[in-house]
Amino acid sequence: MSEPNLTVWVLGDQLHRDHGALAGQTPQTCRVLMVESRAALTRRRWHRQRLHLVLSAMRHFADELRNEGFEVDYRQAETLAEGLAAHRHDHQPDQVLAAYPFSHQGVTRLTELGVTLVAHQFFLTDPAEFSAWAEGRNRLRMEDFYRWQRQRLDVLMHDGEPVGQRWNFDADNREPPPRDGRAWPTITQFELDDIDRAVLADIDRWNLDVWGDDPDGFWPVTQPQAQQRLDEFIHGALPEFGAHEDAMLRDEWKLAHSTLSSSMNIGLLHPGDVTQAAEQAYLRGGVPLNSAEGFIRQVIGWREYVWARYWFWGPDYRDLNHLDAHQPLPPAFTGEAETEMACVASTIAGLQARSYAHHIERLMVLGNLALTAGVNPQAMTDWMTATFIDGAEWVMLPNVVGMALHADGGQMATKPYASGGAYINKMSDHCRNCAFDPKQRTGESACPFTSLYWDFLARNEATLKGNHRLGQQLAGMRRLANLDQTRDRAAQVRVRLATGTL
Repeated sequence: MSEPNLTVWVLGDQLHRDHGALAGQTPQTCRVLMVESRAALTRRRWHRQRLHLVLSAMRHFADELRNEGFEVDYRQAETLAEGLAAHRHDHQPDQVLAAYPFSHQGVTRLTELGVTLVAHQFFLTDPAEFSAWAEGRNRLRMEDFYRWQRQRLDVLMHDGEPVGQRWNFDADNREPPPRDGRAWPTITQFELDDIDRAVLADIDRWNLDVWGDDPDGFWPVTQPQAQQRLDEFIHGALPEFGAHEDAMLRDEWKLAHSTLSSSMNIGLLHPGDVTQAAEQAYLRGGVPLNSAEGFIRQVIGWREYVWARYWFWGPDYRDLNHLDAHQPLPPAFTGEAETEMACVASTIAGLQARSYAHHIERLMVLGNLALTAGVNPQAMTDWMTATFIDGAEWVMLPNVVGMALHADGGQMATKPYASGGAYINKMSDHCRNCAFDPKQRTGESACPFTSLYWDFLARNEATLKGNHRLGQQLAGMRRLANLDQTRDRAAQVRVRLATGTL
């Protein structure tokens, strides 16, 4: 049999046999190229577990393809371009095929390298479908998009109407953390194998600038592991997911969250399979509707909306800074300084240990603090992309530049997600043992979130006064008798955040 003259290049976040450029291919029709790029490994200060996840999953996938009979050219090169050039030199393929990369820069680079790009099925919404849906609309609200998704995908629908006669059970899913000391669902820690250990040894040998603890087996690196994690969530945590999905607890890092995003974001799980599993669990009667709907909204609503908006806006979106925010990233975020803020310390400790924080910790602790302190949105985006186990540019740009830091002026969210310490006090148990009082705006014991919240409104009043959703808050700010003292306290907080002394 003659050597195949087609090369399929499998990228590190497209590790699925049936949804990328490998779909429909066999060992007789192509060889496979996979490249570890040293430039990508050194581009940022990555979390150790984030690097391990991608490299281990790539190497495991390469072994799976070899076991299927594929010839796999797995290369370590200074850049992707050098890896491709070496492959072309050695194998002289007639064509190199790859699925469209998940970033603007990736599409541009592979096109420049003469790679033929083909459509993929890693998401449920093609960017062109979103653009057609968006055409002629004055507002591109996620809720409207989500309802369209439900209808076109026929998820939780009955006779053209939403199951339960409501599209959204979000109001039922904002309960504060329970005080009954309940045990939360557990998840399997997968035993590290020889490939995992080799990846960790390489990370150390290459002297990469990384931080964070070694992996402890929480993050799936193969499809069977990812499927096991999905099964555990559907049968264990999903019934409890809904009501307390916005809660935060110091001693419980995941509550009933799925921890599936890292597997979906590198291709080990498909969002359609995840959605179907959750819907079927509800239809069988084992999961309440508010939990099933809330989780499905995260997958086919928010996740797909973020994906589509990333492509809809284009590459210039990355540089937006509507609020002219230029504060540096707090050293407390990067592990280079400790902090007395209990909620921040707890969230960062979780990041150190697991490269993970759930969505409310991301938005209302880290994002809220960065927003109200005026942290530069590009610095925050780069850090979160490198730090979180599920980090990717398409994920982080809309979520950080748009949702968390309002740097897009309201294209993603109609108002800034800013709050004082009262929200964290309501939705967590952090404030009980904190050095700061969420009810205080001034003085050394004032909660930094509370002082910064009012200062944020005052500092950005000219920019925000046209926002109809902030009229009441801005009016309240103007009525504060001690606004000047509050802003003085906030100025101190911003300095101490920047210098790592808070």
